This record gives sequence, structure tokens and C-alpha cells, in this order.
Amino acid sequence: MDEHTRVLVIDDDENIRTMLSMILEDEGYVVESVDTAKKAIERTEKRFYNIALIDVRLPDMEGIELLTKIKPTTPKIRKIIITGYPTLKNAIEAVNNGADAYIMKPFDVEKVLKTIKEQLKKQNEERRYSQDRVTEFIETRVKELEDMRTTPHKKLR
Repeated sequence: MDEHTRVLVIDDDENIRTMLSMILEDEGYVVESVDTAKKAIERTEKRFYNIALIDVRLPDMEGIELLTKIKPTTPKIRKIIITGYPTLKNAIEAVNNGADAYIMKPFDVEKVLKTIKEQLKKQNEERRYSQDRVTEFIETRVKELEDMRTTPHKKLR
């Protein structure tokens, strides 16, 4: 795990925010927490987070709706819904709105940590894939430009 892995905990319950923050900080993550969707949106507009743990019920917006309001990033911020009100409907809505995982309260700490590690692994795979695609594009473009220089009648794409 990278010591700069950033986690945003979004939950209106102060005890849950404190507990998750302590557990995650003990694991070496940089953790920030907020109690409303509005604050979460503001934070994600100002800085990058690897993981967002989002309570399904927030005072100003449903966590499911918040999934679509968090600033998209590259690599993609991994969004994990946490809920004390698990239903099949909530789970389906969460996935359909961009949740990467779904965790039920009360927490099994080992499951939370395992889920975060799995999501970070997927994020790193996406990052490598994106970097490979950029590298491939640049290499192809350089070859095209070199070819144009040696064959002046070809046009740029």
C-alpha cells in the first residue's frame, strides 16, 4: 500500500467516522471525513481521493445520488457504499450509479480492509492500463510524424 493513499469517509454518524478513520489511519491511509454530501462534493473538487466510503443515508442527499456527484478522476476514485439498511434495491441502485463495492453495517473490520485493498488493486490496474494507452498513443503519433517528415505528401489525421 502506498503511504499516500487517500480515503474520504462520508457518514453523518460521528462515531462511525471516528472509528473508520482510526482503523484506516492505523493501516497507513491518509483519511479525511465529512458528515454531508455537500462537503464530500466540495472535498472531491479540491483534492484526489483513492477511495470514498459513502453512507447510503446522509442528511442532505442519499448516498446513491452522491455517487454520481463526486468529481470523476483519473484514475477513477473507487466508491464504496456503506449501509445499515441493506436491501436488494439499494444494492442494485448503488451498482447502477457507479458504486464499486457495497459493505453492510455493523462492520466486519477485516472485510472493510479487504474490500479497500481490492479496490486499490483495481485502481492501480486502471492506472497502468491508462498509462500504457497514453504511451501507445504517443509512440504511434511519433511514428506518424516521422513518416510524414520522410513522406511529405501524407496528411495528418
